[in-house]
Amino acid sequence: MTPKQPSEGEELRASYIRESSNAHDREASRYVERVRELEGIIEVMQSEMSDLRRKLNTASSEDAEMKLYEATRDLVKLHRRNRELTAALQEAKEQLEHLREKVEKLSAPPNNYGIFLDKNDDDTVNISLLGKKMRVNLDPDLNVDDLDKGEEIIVNGAYNVVAVAQPTLEGDVVKVKEVLDGSRVLVTFRADEERVVDVAGIIEPGALKSGDSVLLHPQTGLIIDKLPKTEIEDLLLEEVPDIYYRNVGGLDKQIEQIRDAIELPYLYPDEFKEFDLLPPKGILLYGPPGCGKTLIAKAVANSLAEKARERSGDENIRGFFINIKGPELLNKYVGETERRIRDVFQRAREKAQEGMPVVIFFDEMDSLFRTRGLGISSDMESTLVPQFLAEIDGVEGLRNVIVIGASNRQDLLDPAVLRPGRLDVKVKIDRPDASGARDIFTKYVTCDIPIAASTLEKHASEEEAVASLIDEAVEDIYRTDEENQYLELTYSRGEREILYFKDFSSGAMIMNIVARAKKYALKRLIDDGEKGLRSADLHQAVRDEFKENEDLPNTKNPDEWASISGRKGERIVNVKMLVQPAEPDKKKREVRVVAPGHYL
Repeated sequence: MTPKQPSEGEELRASYIRESSNAHDREASRYVERVRELEGIIEVMQSEMSDLRRKLNTASSEDAEMKLYEATRDLVKLHRRNRELTAALQEAKEQLEHLREKVEKLSAPPNNYGIFLDKNDDDTVNISLLGKKMRVNLDPDLNVDDLDKGEEIIVNGAYNVVAVAQPTLEGDVVKVKEVLDGSRVLVTFRADEERVVDVAGIIEPGALKSGDSVLLHPQTGLIIDKLPKTEIEDLLLEEVPDIYYRNVGGLDKQIEQIRDAIELPYLYPDEFKEFDLLPPKGILLYGPPGCGKTLIAKAVANSLAEKARERSGDENIRGFFINIKGPELLNKYVGETERRIRDVFQRAREKAQEGMPVVIFFDEMDSLFRTRGLGISSDMESTLVPQFLAEIDGVEGLRNVIVIGASNRQDLLDPAVLRPGRLDVKVKIDRPDASGARDIFTKYVTCDIPIAASTLEKHASEEEAVASLIDEAVEDIYRTDEENQYLELTYSRGEREILYFKDFSSGAMIMNIVARAKKYALKRLIDDGEKGLRSADLHQAVRDEFKENEDLPNTKNPDEWASISGRKGERIVNVKMLVQPAEPDKKKREVRVVAPGHYL
């Protein structure tokens, strides 16, 4: 290999360093000559002192003492001067030594960083340096057995390995498609380009699985690190939500149906096998918004984890709740949304194999898996639906995985998703009736909150006062008098139907009513009023909640309003709003006719 010629800048730098070194050498030589001159002067002075001592015997005592004093003073000055020059000489020597070290450092050849590949039988090693594979020698102080494949090393100018460098984890992020053997894997790049690469020794054997994100070194083509699945980890909660079935009000029948479908196959697998019964793969929760679909899904995940702990006796078993919101998976790049769906199910399989119950919850399922060929979107469902069907069919052998979907537009879901064998159990979460609303109120209006003294005086106990408040609030919502009239619907056959506020109640609305009433009680307390919740607070909260929902959002089709609000049946052609006037002395009811295309 032809040695590299030094550049003009390097020659100037070396010339400058040599001139600086020569100048310091000349200065040091002058110091040495000066010290020798002083030493000669000291010898002369010492000889003169000897003469003075000899003359002392013949001269007068006063003159001799004076001369001796002056000679001693001059000698002290010369000694002081000698010490100063000696210190200066020592400092010059130290500066000269420092310059020599700088010259050696600056004139030394540069070191390169390389990657260790493997060792040879003749004590040499194979490295990758600047994209080239080289066979070089190793510093005897380094133990080749301590080096791992893919570890970063330092190579000197003579191309010998002299040290081990700190690892630099930088490179391209790729996906593992298939693990070929212990040291090779098949990876894919963003443009679906495939490549077979080696695995660095710093990665534990068997740590890589299909679908893992890894870091690929751009020069050596080695996988040097395994990256966490951040996209899926964000969806995977460390613990299931602290929600129990007892926290869900007004849905006892639906909860019983869900528990029979999910918990029985998990608690009695042998009996199911004896009767040749297969557990359901999925459950669809459908119904109007705000009626508890998401709340039930969280309670299912918590209940499965609790049953698993009871059955195994292991208190460390946790359930995992993968909450998938439709828009979170969507990606503008073709194939990326499908890949994310595969990653979600792969993550669920991994956790299920560890013996942990896993719930995959698809909220707003209609945003992803709409009926193919509708033409009301970008037709992305033509690839998303088949991908989902392929994955859910693959869950058949994993009894610890359950798929739960929630939607308020089940009519938009693809029929292939809803067929038996995929989402086997379909549970309608309808709007609560008076009994269900009373159950929901008991979750939020309890004896733990302050109750007004005027209300407590009317009842024998605090429990009776709370029950009375709840009964009055339910009666206020579910009255079917003129004050609670809300809409008048006209069907295509000419029939008309009046809808009341109770026809639009939901668990979320009841929770909001209670929150309003508590806020009114708190504001009254701040204004130095009576402390505690009163029936008037709940009545005012009901009226304000209904008033906020009087104006209907716009839509192009009243049938779409009917689908979202849970109204099924004949086609609606006209909607008339019945709005109670704000002034109590105004007797005539205000009627607003809304053109078709408005919904709540």
